[in-house]
Amino acid sequence: MRMTASSSRGWTNFGLAIALLGIPAIVTAHRLLAPDVAATSGIVIRELAILALTAFLLWIVVSKERLPLSSVGIRSEGFGRSLAWGFGLAVVAFILLAGILVSYSAMGIHYGEGTAISRALPVTLLAVTRAGISEEVLYRGFALERIQTMTGSKWIAAGITLVLFAAFHFRQGWAGVFIAFAVGALFTAFYLWKRNLVANMFGHFLVDFVPNVLLPLILGEDI
Repeated sequence: MRMTASSSRGWTNFGLAIALLGIPAIVTAHRLLAPDVAATSGIVIRELAILALTAFLLWIVVSKERLPLSSVGIRSEGFGRSLAWGFGLAVVAFILLAGILVSYSAMGIHYGEGTAISRALPVTLLAVTRAGISEEVLYRGFALERIQTMTGSKWIAAGITLVLFAAFHFRQGWAGVFIAFAVGALFTAFYLWKRNLVANMFGHFLVDFVPNVLLPLILGEDI
């Protein structure tokens, strides 16, 4: 059965709702509906739910919009080059983060104390992997591309997705929201330049993996 243009638009609008509101909805539902779930189990359920939502969104792209994954920046060619770009993007992000944290210290702003994702290393690894995949697919890939198509402006698309991406980090306080905005702006600018979501995902993963998994392993911290 041939899909009509209006049906495709309906799926796109549904996909946008998932992309922009899906992660905050799952996080909020988990906090409200499962407050008694053990911390580790609760985090695993939450992260797997977000990954499932991401897979569902990609299914919408392929099966309902009838578009290739390249329409959200996912391409199989040049995979090694994409990883290299992602590594470089992560290096720039760490430099940006270092500058922000030094500024915070100078201004007496506290950020990051006691905010470990989980004391279980596999759970933390799951969380940072999910963040690298899902947050890039939902915000930089699907939402940015579709809003640009609808509005005809990459700047409007970039602005909307960036503000909402930063806002869903509200649990980290204003300091965390600003960091999410600054790093998100870097990743958004890179995506607008290269339209390479694989590089974005790998770079995002490294930015979360190094401080939350790699450094605790090197330092021998009990997580």
